[in-house]
Amino acid sequence: MVDPADLEVVGRQLGREPRGVLEISYRCPNGEPAVVKTAPKLPDGTPFPTLYYLTHPALTAAASRLESSGLMAEMTARLKQDPELAAGYRAAHESYLAERDAIETLGTTFTGGGMPDRVKCLHVLMAHSLAKGRGVNPFGDEALAILAAEPAMAGILRPEDWL
Repeated sequence: MVDPADLEVVGRQLGREPRGVLEISYRCPNGEPAVVKTAPKLPDGTPFPTLYYLTHPALTAAASRLESSGLMAEMTARLKQDPELAAGYRAAHESYLAERDAIETLGTTFTGGGMPDRVKCLHVLMAHSLAKGRGVNPFGDEALAILAAEPAMAGILRPEDWL
């Protein structure tokens, strides 16, 4: 059961009532929720394949800023040129899918973020990395390393985890 106080904070962060939250998967150094783990199906039965969801407004804005910078296209190009990177990204996809399917299968191999063939959504990839820790999702890790170097992220990310 998720603490109702945490759900209240997440609701303020999102600007709406959170749905299908199973746990708080990452907290900022000050304890504030930043990533939630969501059920594969929302309470009304709607499929929701995004297992990890970024909620902290500063992280969400930073992910959007990185996306608009062209970083995703550069990452996707590298994915096609680097077999080791592609293997790591595929492993992240498979791990994500296995974890979600252990909760409830959706009958799809869609995991979000573009995994395993492209980089489509840094919000998903960063949330995955924050929830599981460094070394699971190479592109989530890379985006977080960029952000962890920014002074504005000091209270939100632990630089020692990402730099």
